[in-house]
Amino acid sequence: MPTIGVLLTGNPDPEIFLKGFREALREAGYADGQNIRLEVRSAEGNSSLLPEKAAELVGLKVDIIVASLTPAIQAAKQATGDIPVVMAPAGEPVGTGLVASLARPGGNVTGMSAATAELAGKSLELVREVMPSARRVAVLANEADPLAKPFLEQIEQGARTLGLEVDTIMVRPETPFEAVFDEIGSRKAEALIVQGSLQQRELFDLAIRHRLPSFSSNRQVANTGGLMTYAANSAEVQRGAVGYVDKILKGARPADLPVMQPTKFELIINLITAKALGFIVPPALIARADEVIE
Repeated sequence: MPTIGVLLTGNPDPEIFLKGFREALREAGYADGQNIRLEVRSAEGNSSLLPEKAAELVGLKVDIIVASLTPAIQAAKQATGDIPVVMAPAGEPVGTGLVASLARPGGNVTGMSAATAELAGKSLELVREVMPSARRVAVLANEADPLAKPFLEQIEQGARTLGLEVDTIMVRPETPFEAVFDEIGSRKAEALIVQGSLQQRELFDLAIRHRLPSFSSNRQVANTGGLMTYAANSAEVQRGAVGYVDKILKGARPADLPVMQPTKFELIINLITAKALGFIVPPALIARADEVIE
């Protein structure tokens, strides 16, 4: 029975990822404990534990490692050059050195890209749409994520286009966030953009307490208390990742499997968060949303 290792940073509950992943496996004819076995390792929000968790999966001699988000994928790649690693997903996999190219990844890593850096500008557009008078936006970037550099480049470019001032604060997933929000408050930011690999509920609880509408390009952020996300469709990404697992189990080499990019994107609005903020989301935007959390 093949063993599939799953490596997660674990900022939110790992079940948020695993529920959709297991469903995609079932659609492809796989069931945990019947014809495959899953070994799940989560860093529980502490990115410094990812190398240790990746090494555990390598020590178990799993057949494939499925890793979600760039820090976990990077840890898996550094832990093994032999076991196939499936990205589920990664942002900017070429720019961060995870693969040689989208068409021919080379090495042992392939899978789904999420266009995450490119979507950073969309978060700024949402800020401008729902807060036309906003002038200053705080941005939390993940120091432990190689995607931080292209993410911030896209933010700076979008801010210039939209006439917004940006205050960037570098943090890590394990950073105590109370002091961070005191600093954001002192800078008079009117909205908050959060890099997708920062998903702690504490972060978004503090954003609500400080009356900061929060935006991101990771779907899971909306489930964790963010106000709005515009991101790749998570079901499409997970089905794509399972497609790679299926092909590799049937003998394909990761180096020969082109990286897939998402074709579907979704706007998610959390009206529970909006109510807690006392924030009125324009009805026209709600009508455009692919999902509204109430």
